[in-house]
Amino acid sequence: MSQKKYLITAALPYANGPLHFGHMAGAYLSADVFNRHKRLQGEKTLFICGSDEHGVAIMLNAKKAGEDYKKYVDGWHADHKKLFDSYGVKFDFFGQTSADYHAEEVVKWFHSLNDKGYIGTQDGQQLFCNDCKNHLPDRFVEGTCYKCGYEHARGDECPNCGELIDSVKLTNTECKICGSNNISEVTVTQYYILMSKYHEEFRKWFEGKSDIWRKTVFPYVDSLTKENLHDRAITRDLDWGIDVPLPNTEGKKLYVWFDAPIGYVSNTKKFLEESGSSEDYLKDWWQNEDVELTHFIGKDNIIFHTIIFPMMSMASGFAKPADRVPANQFLNLEGKQFSKSAGHYVDAHKAHEEFGQTALRYYLLSILPEATDSSFSWEQLQAKVNNELANNIGNFMNRCLKFTQKNWSEGLDAKFFDGFVESEYGQNLKKDIQELNELVDGYQIKKAIEKVMFIGQSANNFFSDSAPWAQIKENKDLAAKTLAYSSIYAMSLGVIMKPFLPVLSDQILNHFEKVLSDDNASRLYKGDIEVIKEIFENGHSVETKVDALVPKIEDELIKQKLSELNL
Repeated sequence: MSQKKYLITAALPYANGPLHFGHMAGAYLSADVFNRHKRLQGEKTLFICGSDEHGVAIMLNAKKAGEDYKKYVDGWHADHKKLFDSYGVKFDFFGQTSADYHAEEVVKWFHSLNDKGYIGTQDGQQLFCNDCKNHLPDRFVEGTCYKCGYEHARGDECPNCGELIDSVKLTNTECKICGSNNISEVTVTQYYILMSKYHEEFRKWFEGKSDIWRKTVFPYVDSLTKENLHDRAITRDLDWGIDVPLPNTEGKKLYVWFDAPIGYVSNTKKFLEESGSSEDYLKDWWQNEDVELTHFIGKDNIIFHTIIFPMMSMASGFAKPADRVPANQFLNLEGKQFSKSAGHYVDAHKAHEEFGQTALRYYLLSILPEATDSSFSWEQLQAKVNNELANNIGNFMNRCLKFTQKNWSEGLDAKFFDGFVESEYGQNLKKDIQELNELVDGYQIKKAIEKVMFIGQSANNFFSDSAPWAQIKENKDLAAKTLAYSSIYAMSLGVIMKPFLPVLSDQILNHFEKVLSDDNASRLYKGDIEVIKEIFENGHSVETKVDALVPKIEDELIKQKLSELNL
């Protein structure tokens, strides 16, 4: 029997501007935690992502910036990669949809769908600028919204009322390329993916997800697909994108939403090639029934990952559809939507420089919008980091390690570690770690980090209640046992933090590197606490310098961050 494997993707970030906390909490931190968790369990995973680099919005902003399209997307690709690295989001591969290897894969999918009768042409109306001679799809045009009267509705969506716009119905239209109002309506022929032909097969697959997918996902998709699937245009008349691979299609490009999700597949292929793997990207991964495929996304990407891409995957025959799509809701900032143009925004790079990875990952994971929208608050960040991470975890580690180092410089004898596994402390720890695993396996990352902190509080309570500083005056052996048990707690916390707070985990486990192997860390992480006997069979000494692990956040910094916002 083949070993189960995990193919984990995170939504391709659009290479058209900076990422903020909402993006990090929407998909990437959850995906990173899940990937690290599975690897600690000893499972084989692939963690794939990459930049989404086509589309009208990119073309417009590249023109505004005076850059060619490729240079523009390369710049944002590098910026996003740097941000992911700084926040500890560790992909196996982070590719680009503007790369040749991606275009090759997209063309294969197009031909397969076309040959099987799932692509066809339809005529439709589109706006055309008579001055600069450009077709004006999507965001190349703005005008007055026919639903709410907003004067700056885009050709794809009204940012005021949220209406999905039919651009030819806009009034007072303006070309966003040259600024002209000399715009007319023309008939154009575009290629469509004929999703309506796949409705029965789609529903047969989808209905099996009713007890598996989140309540924020399944009912929504069910309502959209119960009666039918809608055909969707997959081409535009543009000069940036992947050429339609058919005769007599000059000037037509495959549109961004069609090519982007195939990036997961092309990036998998590229990673396996570059890493020298003998595995086949389709047979061993994308078509393999022993692989669990999970798309981590925000709720604005639900339609693409639960309807369109699964249909494309099944109809083309190139990939299995998703097993899990744990879409998160939106993260706001101090109760309002992030908006760079309105000044209600946080520079995520600068925030990392000021607060560090551990504080930001901890707070963002603690407010993940898994079931409902949530809000980032600078004052709440300070409170949670100072009261929970610094006072609870950091203070416990500092007291435990320093007290041990000061009073047992030669190390704690193995005998003092005896009995922990069988004690109520050991059995409670086992139960808590097993529950932690179940939570992450069930994509409940927010509850899982709460469980980590609960274990940290248990450790802190044990140390404080035992009061080794008092015990050592009456019975040094009793104090030694308290410190041995506290050391077990400390090491265990370092292990279970690995998926959530990798930097803090490394700082803690640095004090246990002589006794803890990777294999034993994996066993402990899964709840096999019998391994504790092996780890401490020769005792333990704290030899490295004990530094404060979690610096507190000062009031002045929070005041500064609040003053930067347009509240």
